[in-house]
Amino acid sequence: MLGEPEYSMNELFAQLGLESSDEAINSFIEKNQMAKEEKLTESPIWNDNQRAFLQEEWYKDAAWVETIDELNVRMHPHDDV
Repeated sequence: MLGEPEYSMNELFAQLGLESSDEAINSFIEKNQMAKEEKLTESPIWNDNQRAFLQEEWYKDAAWVETIDELNVRMHPHDDV
């Protein structure tokens, strides 16, 4: 099957230069929960290169977009009500 590859959360964190073990990812997400209205790509937790990568991949709807979207969902609080 031809098409764009699917990237895992572990690969995204490695691409961002962050520790990419499942435990490190879960810890990072837990420690960096964002306000509901805060945009993932505008968060101060990213350095300039990380932010540029996330913005570029998100806006061009590239191969990384599904994984970035998953990260976005996980970084924001959930209302279970």
